[in-house]
Amino acid sequence: MQLIECPWCGPREEVEFHYGGQAHVAYPPDPAALSDEQWAQYLFFRDNPRGLLAERWQHGAGCRRWFNAVRDTVTYQFKTVYAPGSADPLATPGPTTPTGALNP
Repeated sequence: MQLIECPWCGPREEVEFHYGGQAHVAYPPDPAALSDEQWAQYLFFRDNPRGLLAERWQHGAGCRRWFNAVRDTVTYQFKTVYAPGSADPLATPGPTTPTGALNP
C-alpha cells in the first residue's frame, strides 16, 4: 500500500484518496462562445505524459479537501503535494537574465 501525503492530515493510505484529473486546467472565460469541438477539447482532452504530471486529488476518507500533487506516471510515485491555487511547480519559469535573476 502506498502512502499519500495529505497537506492537512499528513500521510495516509492511498485507498483514502480519489483522483480528480489534471491540475491547472483553466475554465474557459466564456463557455457559451465555444464551438462543440472546442468544448469537447476542454472537457475530454488532457495531457498524458510519460513522467511528471500535476494532478488534482481529494482526501475522501479524511478531511475531504482537494489538493494538487505532482506524480510520476511511470513509477506512480508522488513527488510533492500542495494546496489548490498554488503555482504549478511544473510550469516553465519565465525568462531570466544571464545571471539567473528574473526580468522585471
